[in-house]
Amino acid sequence: MSPVCTIMVGRLDDWLHVLEKRDGIIVTPGYPDWAGIACMKRAYAIYRERGHRARLLVAAYRHHLHWSEFIGGDLIASMPYEWQLLYNASDVEVKDRMANPVPPEILASLIAHFAEFRRAYEPDGMTVEEFDTFGPTVRTLRQFIGAYHELVGLVRDVMLPNPDLK
Repeated sequence: MSPVCTIMVGRLDDWLHVLEKRDGIIVTPGYPDWAGIACMKRAYAIYRERGHRARLLVAAYRHHLHWSEFIGGDLIASMPYEWQLLYNASDVEVKDRMANPVPPEILASLIAHFAEFRRAYEPDGMTVEEFDTFGPTVRTLRQFIGAYHELVGLVRDVMLPNPDLK
């Protein structure tokens, strides 16, 4: 079995949407939704060019392009069941799009407007140490830690029901 490298495409898109609002960045609507796709396609090309054995895993789906743009790629799709149902019922044509480049005007806009996109997109855009403080990484870890604490609270309430409540 080949090693797996996960790319959470939707989490980068989410981060660029946060930056748009937080930093007052104006780009063509929909362009940030291509950020994860651009990074995934770039990583895919680099892995193939360098002969890496690892297979890329696509996760964090937000819209159909996170599926349809990767059709034909030798990768793993970690797709939520609800998205599978939507795609199966859709009229999106199932055809190889993995080799299709991200439209150049979209890529140019993302590079021009988002330093954080450049950090994710460029092979040497950040160091391993910088990855720990990268916005999408921190937001993901905060969400996972929050969910863990919610679970602990649920277990506590089952094991030790609050005596103050009837």
